[in-house]
Amino acid sequence: MDWGLRVPRRLLAALAVVCLPIVPAVAQTDDGIGTFVLENDLFTGRDDDYTNGIQIGYLSGADLVPIWVHDAAALLPFYNVKTTVRSTVTIGQAMYTPADIRLKDPPRDDRPYAGWLYTSIGLIAEDGDQLDQLQLSVGVVGPLSGAEQAQKFVHKVINSPRPSGWSKQLHNEPGVILTYQHSDRAFVSGEVVGFAFDATPHFGGAVGNVMTYANAGVTLRLGYHLPDDYGPPRIQPSLPGNGYFEATDDVGWYLFAGFDARLVARNIFLDGNTFGSSRSVDKRLVVGDAQVGAAITWRRFRLAYTHVFRTKEFGDEDTPDAFGALSLSVKF
Repeated sequence: MDWGLRVPRRLLAALAVVCLPIVPAVAQTDDGIGTFVLENDLFTGRDDDYTNGIQIGYLSGADLVPIWVHDAAALLPFYNVKTTVRSTVTIGQAMYTPADIRLKDPPRDDRPYAGWLYTSIGLIAEDGDQLDQLQLSVGVVGPLSGAEQAQKFVHKVINSPRPSGWSKQLHNEPGVILTYQHSDRAFVSGEVVGFAFDATPHFGGAVGNVMTYANAGVTLRLGYHLPDDYGPPRIQPSLPGNGYFEATDDVGWYLFAGFDARLVARNIFLDGNTFGSSRSVDKRLVVGDAQVGAAITWRRFRLAYTHVFRTKEFGDEDTPDAFGALSLSVKF
């Protein structure tokens, strides 16, 4: 039996059961938003570090959620009576590789191979001025993530070098991450030569055996018919955009730039397995992300591209990381 291919599918089915309490409420709304996010270093001409991430998600309509989701949202620190609540369901995969994927035995001082397959459920509470996002992700790190098979298949299709060192990847380990992010939309806003602009600061953090960190930063936007949103969705850890946006008959667009600083206590993709010996490197405690991009909204669609620059994450990393993120959100 080819467990490398079949187990991830079974794992996906098992993890999806976690989402079932939310699905009935989600399915009843015509105001939901589907999202697709692809993050890859191919956009920057690289093939190392955080090399690929893919995520598919669904955001429910406003307040069309089970009562227990409302009760949970009421516990958030900035919740008020004007807050609308939405639920989220996502599934995704991320993969990390060392600098030279052609080596069967990569250097011990380089990032180890690792894959992360997960599903997430969460809630979004928004009152027009503030956004709170709480998300629980559960999954698996290691061979059961299917990252090895996925990368080898894609590289064969696009005729790229075959990654040869996956036998040295992190071992199988169940993973959990609880993430919280708070954003103050348009904390500063105005208009200049006919274009609207705003600045949205954020802060938050994550706790879990996969990642534990605290973060803070800001996003700046400048555009025409500036949409009421908080930036395009991204795969965590990142600046905290999300799938929500307002449909409109007019074409709206904006350019954006942002920065996020993280104080990192745990990163399994650098620290190695929690419950056993594995390859690891000495991570840096402070990591920064800077990003620039553009988003366009038309009717029920939003398309965005983000270019991300990430500071060095471990001591012997050759160069800072860089990758691109392409996202599509569709309102139903």
